[in-house]
Amino acid sequence: MSTDTVRAGAAEEAAERRREQRGWYFYDWACSVYSTSVLTVFLGPYLTAVAKHAADADGFVHPLGVPVRAGSFFAYAVSASVIVSIVVMPMAGAAADRTGRKKPLLAAAAYLGAGATTGMFFLDGDRYLLGGLLLIVANASLAVSMVLYNSYLPQIAPPEERDAVSSRGWAFGYAAGAVVLVANLVLFTAHDSFGVSESTAVRICLASAGVWWGAFTLVPLKRLRDRRTPSAGQASAHGWRQLAATVRDMRRQPLTLSFLLAYLIYNDGIQTVISQASVYGSEELGLSQSTLITAVLLVQVLAVGGALGMGRLARTYGAKRTILGSLVAWTLTLAAGYFLPAGAPVWFFVLASGIGLVLGGSQALSRSLFSHLVPSGKEAEYFSAYEMSDRGMSWLGPLLFGLTYQLTGSYRDAIISLVVFFVIGFVLLARVPVRRAVRDAGNPVPERI
Repeated sequence: MSTDTVRAGAAEEAAERRREQRGWYFYDWACSVYSTSVLTVFLGPYLTAVAKHAADADGFVHPLGVPVRAGSFFAYAVSASVIVSIVVMPMAGAAADRTGRKKPLLAAAAYLGAGATTGMFFLDGDRYLLGGLLLIVANASLAVSMVLYNSYLPQIAPPEERDAVSSRGWAFGYAAGAVVLVANLVLFTAHDSFGVSESTAVRICLASAGVWWGAFTLVPLKRLRDRRTPSAGQASAHGWRQLAATVRDMRRQPLTLSFLLAYLIYNDGIQTVISQASVYGSEELGLSQSTLITAVLLVQVLAVGGALGMGRLARTYGAKRTILGSLVAWTLTLAAGYFLPAGAPVWFFVLASGIGLVLGGSQALSRSLFSHLVPSGKEAEYFSAYEMSDRGMSWLGPLLFGLTYQLTGSYRDAIISLVVFFVIGFVLLARVPVRRAVRDAGNPVPERI
């Protein structure tokens, strides 16, 4: 074979890889709008209001005959979605790896979630049970789709490209969240000008996230390719048996498990800061809803630059060092948050800026670093464990936050208590010899990691 032929083949392969990567980015662009507009901004307050409208004189609703305080219904629905996700994710991961058909499974999960989100338009009156069901379906579908989506990363990007590709994916997601959130806020704040009620405006915002999710999912489904694995065609094992087998296999990869433990801890801190920052802003700092929503938008915008910037830093210093640096930044940000004065939106925006700059990069580089630690042919299985460590254990941080507030009566003490997650995560990650971990997984070691 001539040199020219080899070069032409390599160029064609690189072009096809870049085409797949661009398609892959668009799933972050498609689904991140759900996390931003639905979960972070609109659904919690609105579903709580619907539940309160349906409540009895004592303020309770009775799903399946169980008395539940209306103000707690949204939190319980989120918890139920986590349980469903934990049950379904290992089944999807096992099926994807054993059949080699990730794309049909990704399509099924994405469109089930998008359909449930679009159906939130019908959450009026006292339909709190419908809201809870749609939330559980959408959250669990998102979790499954992210397992499949993340498992493509080792297949579409060689080791030296993975940090940059993962970072661009996160940047696409945050950019989409910002674009749609701006449109949602225009509709919400000027709903009278558009001739709709505030409730209808919220329902349109919720449904639009589902339409966006479904429409842009067409791009990755067109560009991503299924790859047959050596085990493809075998009968798929039951999801939990497969998960047990994955855990046993991971015991033979103790350094991969060590990274997962570190990620579980520091990511729990990250998720808790994201979910509780608005509570801290409203309850401790006395900030208005419009200030909090503006802060969420600021985080989205800055997270785009933060993800891309930290991706560039990783090319120079390696993903592990860059993540460690971000954990230091998270710790300093929380320390600064402890001293924020009440009733001062400007300083809260400064805090949101700090969160935005490290948020996207921390998550993107963690994903790319883990992809190096996954044995070939087991991507979806291992990423189901990764996603479960993300979603399945995300109750520890809120528990510590709540207990600290209960014992001290201070949200400042509660927010500073989360530093422990970043300190412990830093120590555990620093102890992982990532080069040896990559070699032990049977993968080539990048020049910088």
